[in-house]
Amino acid sequence: MKFDLHTHHIRCGHASDSIRDYIEAAIGAGLDVIGISDHSPYFAHEHDHPQPGIAMARSEFPNYVAEVLRLKEQYKDRIEVLLGVESDFYIDQIELYRSAYAPYPFDYIIGSVHQTRGVSIFNRNRWKDKDEAQQLDEKKYYYELIRRSAESGLFQVLGHIDAMKGYYPGFADIAGAEADIDEALKAVAANDLSIEINTSGKTKDCGGWYPSDAVLERALHFGADVTFGSDAHLPARVGDEWEAVRSRLREIGFTRWVFFRQKEKIAVPL
Repeated sequence: MKFDLHTHHIRCGHASDSIRDYIEAAIGAGLDVIGISDHSPYFAHEHDHPQPGIAMARSEFPNYVAEVLRLKEQYKDRIEVLLGVESDFYIDQIELYRSAYAPYPFDYIIGSVHQTRGVSIFNRNRWKDKDEAQQLDEKKYYYELIRRSAESGLFQVLGHIDAMKGYYPGFADIAGAEADIDEALKAVAANDLSIEINTSGKTKDCGGWYPSDAVLERALHFGADVTFGSDAHLPARVGDEWEAVRSRLREIGFTRWVFFRQKEKIAVPL
C-alpha cells in the first residue's frame, strides 16, 4: 500500500495548484492513499489572514475542510483521500488550536515546530554571531518543543523533526543535544504517534530527507513509528522518493510504517 500524508495546495500561499490536482497526481503516481494537509491558519492572531504567503486565512479553514471531504467522496472509488492539516505548535496556544480542530473529522493532524523564540526555524540569520553554547541551547530548545508537542495529545504525526537544518546544514553537527532528541523520540513512542520521513529536505540547502538516518536509527531503537510525507508544494512531488525511502527504512531495520485513518494507526508492512 502506497501513501503520502503531507501535501499542500494554493490556499497556504506558497504552494501551487488545487487539492484536486494533488489527488490526480497521487493517482498518476500509483498511490493508494493521499493525505491533504495544508498549513493551519494562525488561529491566535487578531487578523483573519496575517501572513498570506505562509498560511490560509482563518475564515478559509471551514472551506478547506469541506473541499477535502467533498473530494474524498468524489474519488472514493479511485483513491482514498484523507483529511489532514499541518498544525503549528505553540505551547501557549495549544488549547486554542485543540478547540479549533475539534469540530472537524480529521484523519490525522501533523504537528510541526516552525518557530522557536518567535523566529522561523528556516531563518538563516538566527545562527549569526551565536557561539557554540548558544547554538546548542537553540537545538536543545527546539527538541524540547518537539517533545512537548508529542506529549500534547493533539497530533498523530510529528513533521520534519530536524528541519532546522534546512537552510543551516551545520545544525546537524551541533553536538550535545543527543539526550534531548532521545527524549523527544521516547515521547513519540510513549504516546503512539509517528514521525514522518519528509523528502522535501532535498529542496533545501541541506539536501536529503528529514530526519537524518542517525535520528531514524534512534527512533527504531525507542520503538517510534514512522510514516511518509513528501511535503509536496507542487503536484509533481507527490510520492517523491517513496520507493527509495522504503528501501532505506528496511536497511535501517524497520519492518513497518504507518498512516492514520480517523486518527487510528494503520500499520503497513515494509
